[in-house]
Amino acid sequence: MGQISITSKFWGRYRGLVRTEMIPFQWSVLNDQADIVIEKERNDDSIPNEKSHAIANFKIAAGREKGTHYGWTFQDSDVYKWLEAVAYSLREKMNPELEAKALEVIDLIADAQEDDGYLDTYFSILGLDSRYKRLAGSHELYCMGHFIEAAVAYHDATGNEKVLNVAKKCADNIDSNFGPEDGKIHGYDGHEEIEIGLLRLYRATEEKRYLNLAKYFLLERGKNPQFFKEQAKEYDGPNALNGIENLPDTYFQNHKPILEQETAEGHAVRLVYMCTALADLAAETGDKEIFEACKRLWKDVVEKRMFITGGIGSTVIGESFTLDYDLPNDTMYCETCAAIGLIFFARQMLRIEPNSEYAEVMERALYNCALAGMALDGKHFFYVNPLEVNPKKSKLDPTKSHVKPVRPAWLGCACCPPNLARMITSLDDYIYTVQDGGILLNQYIDSESHINVGNNYVEITQETEFPWDEAVKVSVKNSGVDAIRFGIRIPSWADEKCLIVDGKEVPINAEQGYHYLDIEANGKASMVLKFKMAVRRYYCNPLVSENNGKVAIGRGPFIYCIEGVDNGDNLNNISLPADKKLEYHFDEKLLNGVGVIEGEAERLVVDNGNSLYFTETIKKENAKIKFIPYYAWANRGENEMQVWIRE
Repeated sequence: MGQISITSKFWGRYRGLVRTEMIPFQWSVLNDQADIVIEKERNDDSIPNEKSHAIANFKIAAGREKGTHYGWTFQDSDVYKWLEAVAYSLREKMNPELEAKALEVIDLIADAQEDDGYLDTYFSILGLDSRYKRLAGSHELYCMGHFIEAAVAYHDATGNEKVLNVAKKCADNIDSNFGPEDGKIHGYDGHEEIEIGLLRLYRATEEKRYLNLAKYFLLERGKNPQFFKEQAKEYDGPNALNGIENLPDTYFQNHKPILEQETAEGHAVRLVYMCTALADLAAETGDKEIFEACKRLWKDVVEKRMFITGGIGSTVIGESFTLDYDLPNDTMYCETCAAIGLIFFARQMLRIEPNSEYAEVMERALYNCALAGMALDGKHFFYVNPLEVNPKKSKLDPTKSHVKPVRPAWLGCACCPPNLARMITSLDDYIYTVQDGGILLNQYIDSESHINVGNNYVEITQETEFPWDEAVKVSVKNSGVDAIRFGIRIPSWADEKCLIVDGKEVPINAEQGYHYLDIEANGKASMVLKFKMAVRRYYCNPLVSENNGKVAIGRGPFIYCIEGVDNGDNLNNISLPADKKLEYHFDEKLLNGVGVIEGEAERLVVDNGNSLYFTETIKKENAKIKFIPYYAWANRGENEMQVWIRE
């Protein structure tokens, strides 16, 4: 795309935090050097949480150490996502010490790779004869997909050829084992991801075999829903998540061919990773049937199965979608990885269709559910992002053991922390979409950019204090031989909008949410977009039974919540009548500086002693209410939290 330098105060803090705190901390965890307690993400005795052992697994597979494999079958992916985050961090700011660690890891991965290109420490240590034979739970292709993503990112950032060669060798092994030809495996991994990696490798190498293999994996999925069960019947090897193949076919998006699927089903992360690859494939090939399948699934997710925070996944059972409008606040899943996957999906959809809905869902998931996955110190993380928490219920109600009231330092299943690190460090890839002859401005982020559009070299400067500020100034200079079309997103969450171009206010004429300017060859333009970020009340479709009679509060990209530390215990006793006004102000001393919303509310008075039921009307008293942005909750100790409040 070009070079994009983020200068945003808000995002600069996060990106600096990832570079100076999160990446080093995760390195110590992966090497089992961190003095921390690793928590199980829910009450489940099968979750390995004694240590990470991820780097040690590679050393054992490489023959550098003696021992056996420890951790999930997908433990390798923690290392790969760490390496990808490092790649983006080095792209932003070169750091010799960090680069040395990355090169050390690349050498280790290369040593652990088998001579034929196969790369998976689980089976390299426990038995290569069993590779590719229990794909429902082995995660072999999933892990290799994450490595390929990391390798392409590292090669793009540094020019390192060794890591790209390891990735190509890895992909070639997969290509020699999978496909429609006789003698190959007619199947795919239980967790989509390899498809994303192969498509990135195709763009890096222009080797069409990788594109074709990604397409094969996607379109083969669901043709034989019994594939995983058939493999398991013949399997005689290491555990590899024994029994996972007995989950419903929908869990794997394996119930019918992808192009015939109408609704978002199964494991939420799997679904959005599948959709990310599917949309990427549609963007690369121009295949309209594939794009229509993407749109069907997108529409079902965002219109019927997405929480107001951008979270997805309604149940802990299978970390899955359930049914339309089933969005419980206190037993949901809303995995951090799922919100990140939705952001990935949105980015690919923007490559196909310039529709601001994709950018706004991206924004919603980014500023709310994804950011909530990490504490403000960069060293504590949520796997699950609830919309309502009572700490006592989390501890004593077995159905809520996955709903943590505070972020653990690390998790037995540690997919989310390194995923969030690579998301934040690659944020510059999500600000703009480059299309034929044009650029879309999707996210308002203070930055300086140099972007190639065909034969044109375009310089773009954004000046804004967003997400707190109510304006963005954009300067565009087209140093090229062709005119370009520049589209700026007009936010739907703003009640009042004003666009000033070259010093003159112009009518906003939004096409699918973007206002376009034609900038001539060797031309330039300056624009200021102003938007009123009023405090908004959001209501749910009444088919979401949990939220009938309730209201959620938002401002700009943020959804807000109330916490016990500000509002006392028993938050469920608070109500916010429709006639009560709310006021916004910025508190620079609170939670590293946040916008706060305060106002008058009412609270039920519990004055009937120990009676469980009674016939008298419950009294109310006036009360103060204070909201903070959802992403910042659980940074002041253990307490209650709610997003949806009775009105």
